Amino acid sequence: MDSGKAERLLGENGLIIISLEESSGANIFSKLNPFGKSVSNKDLVLFSRQLSTLISARVPIIQSLRILQDQITNKFLLSVIGDLIASVENGDSLSNAMAKHSEVFNNVYVSLIKSGEAAGSLDRSLVYLADQLEKDYELKGKVKGAMTYPIFVLSALGIVGILMFKFVLPNLTAVLEEQGGTLPPVSVLLIAFTKFFGRFWWILIMAVAGLILGVKYYISTVNGRYQWDKMKISIPIVGDIFKKIYLARFARNLSTLIVGGIPIIKALEIVADVINNVIYREIILDTVAKISAGKSISDGLSGHPEFPTIVTQMVRVGEQTAQLDDILAKLANFYEKEVDNKVAMLTTLLEPLIMIVLGIGVGVLVAGILLPIYNLASTTG
Repeated sequence: MDSGKAERLLGENGLIIISLEESSGANIFSKLNPFGKSVSNKDLVLFSRQLSTLISARVPIIQSLRILQDQITNKFLLSVIGDLIASVENGDSLSNAMAKHSEVFNNVYVSLIKSGEAAGSLDRSLVYLADQLEKDYELKGKVKGAMTYPIFVLSALGIVGILMFKFVLPNLTAVLEEQGGTLPPVSVLLIAFTKFFGRFWWILIMAVAGLILGVKYYISTVNGRYQWDKMKISIPIVGDIFKKIYLARFARNLSTLIVGGIPIIKALEIVADVINNVIYREIILDTVAKISAGKSISDGLSGHPEFPTIVTQMVRVGEQTAQLDDILAKLANFYEKEVDNKVAMLTTLLEPLIMIVLGIGVGVLVAGILLPIYNLASTTG
């Protein structure tokens, strides 16, 4: 808790502050650790399910939160729960208390908790949230799992390449230079790059680091984020996977919010914020404006290639039959399975591509270095 929150909490409880200092005895490592102030989906699912169980058993909210303090191991989540307890004890609702911690509880979470409080079904709202978080976690896990292998292999290749250009190839290229005579163009290029890398390797590393930082800064700008999000859904194969992820996220979140009793316009505004893509956000907000003008959701989504015809048609059926939440849940399941299939296909394609890259690298090394050395040995022998 920061000093401002502490002052408000003490003042609201009728206490006069004589002296207030931030504790310096706090864990210094936790302040320096960039991973210390985060809550994983797994921790949040566990928190939601356990809180739902306690509330459904008629345990008061404050007591339920205190019980959870003994079950949670994530230190940052523990501090958040402590602040939730203090806020609720001070008269705040649980949803308002959670809204102060947007880094942990997003708009979907807070809105469903608020709806559950109003309807007296807080335990069911927490179950919906836990189910959705689990599905999101599984979806992200599958995509990350598919990308781990190629990233690991390419990283290993990069490290091996750096070590070879720094320690191995200088000795081999020295042999070729001592030979004299005419060398193949590949050998000339390898010798030139090896010399350059040996003298200016730090410049290359700084250039790569600068490029990464520059791209990150550009993405943080409005135009940069737009171009980045547009590129993610436009590149072959991978773009199709991203589209299906966003469609699954749209359908799953909107279905959960509708089931939770959130009005459709408010639900769409929340989904626009949590979908994490500027292109889809603009389309959804444009749909909100059209709904306000008297049109349906399916009308608002129609005409945008980012939302396929199957989506708009199924949404239209859901609106006409008053089963929109169920239709959206089916759409979410469909696109989650599509993501599974596409990720499996991408993994299958990446393996031969990696082998081709390896083959090209070995071929260049053999043609440029080992073959001339072999010819030298043959002529001198």
